[in-house]
Amino acid sequence: MDKAIFAAGCFWGVEAAFRQVPGVQEAISGYTGGSTAHPTYKEVCSDRTGHAEAVEVEYDPARVSYEELLRVFWENHDPTTQNRQGPDVGSQYRSAIFYLTAEQAAAAQASKLALERSGKLGRAVVTEIVAAGPFYRAEEYHQRYLEKHGQAACHIPTR
Repeated sequence: MDKAIFAAGCFWGVEAAFRQVPGVQEAISGYTGGSTAHPTYKEVCSDRTGHAEAVEVEYDPARVSYEELLRVFWENHDPTTQNRQGPDVGSQYRSAIFYLTAEQAAAAQASKLALERSGKLGRAVVTEIVAAGPFYRAEEYHQRYLEKHGQAACHIPTR
């Protein structure tokens, strides 16, 4: 199994999107990209820890490629809004790809460049592509949140 980490706004919808991808074994909501060790949801929501709400995706590369995961990432949020997704505002909702290998970094950069060159979005892509640091699993009540509470509980972007 391989892992990938993506931040695309509220982690509930991001987690749900990746769980639907054949070859994804697990999608875990959590926090990464900040300076506080083992942050709580309340701390991350304060927008003072530097963390993003993110999803760690465990996947079988024989069944799904990293490039396919990137496609799902780009299609399930607006990568042109700085520190915002829908009604959620703050750096914890930023668009980011946290790469774990040089190959992931190169693939992420190539996919971002291709998206920008396509002109499909009409605005600049602000997604950060940065080396992954520690990933902290979110509190249990956040895991599989939309499965427990329904799609109406979260802003799901539509394009």
